[in-house]
Amino acid sequence: MKLTPTIIQDYKTQDVLMLGYLNNKALQKTKDSGWVYFWSRSRKRLWMKGEQSGNKLKVKRIFMDCDEDTVLIKVKLIGTSVCHTGNKTCFQKEII
Repeated sequence: MKLTPTIIQDYKTQDVLMLGYLNNKALQKTKDSGWVYFWSRSRKRLWMKGEQSGNKLKVKRIFMDCDEDTVLIKVKLIGTSVCHTGNKTCFQKEII
């Protein structure tokens, strides 16, 4: 199963919120529903971001990079956080 790295970005602030992985089914479900779905590598199943927390990602735009091996989804966060730690973004730790 081919998994595509997928960057999630806030469509207004341009903040990078998280990185997830899509397979073909997750991409199709995302396009059809307007909500972000990922393939969970640990659970081995399709899941909608926020299905348990309620912090969902509403799709605004979807882009493919020039090599067609990475996806960028611009979203509106419905809720308060994206990260499982409760932070708005998963990218909190600055290393340089």
